[in-house]
Amino acid sequence: MPWTISGFSSACGGWAASTFGLKVFENKAERRHRFLEEALELCQATGGTREEAIMLVDYVHGRETGEVNQEFGGVMVTLAVMAESLSVNLEDCAMQEYERINRPEVRQKIRVKQASKPDSGPLPGPTIGE
Repeated sequence: MPWTISGFSSACGGWAASTFGLKVFENKAERRHRFLEEALELCQATGGTREEAIMLVDYVHGRETGEVNQEFGGVMVTLAVMAESLSVNLEDCAMQEYERINRPEVRQKIRVKQASKPDSGPLPGPTIGE
């Protein structure tokens, strides 16, 4: 079924709220961490290196902070261009992943992984010093 971007976003938000609960869904730090993790995994899957990622982190954090709405637009455009350049159907990938994460066994696995993460850090397991 074809979705609009806003319809897909809303469905994903509903999935996250029901899978994790509102506290985790609305946690801005958690959302940032998960987005960055997925972006890094995509870069890695397409040949990006750790060294490139570190250089880009330093570059971005050495500049002025952008405006949220413009940066969301930039992410969407850049992701679409990347998909096209790699001959990847972005809509198919999104729908396949949405269907995968809605399987009961996958939702449970995601909940268990989420429960292993401390409230104070981006990674699973205890934070340093705990």
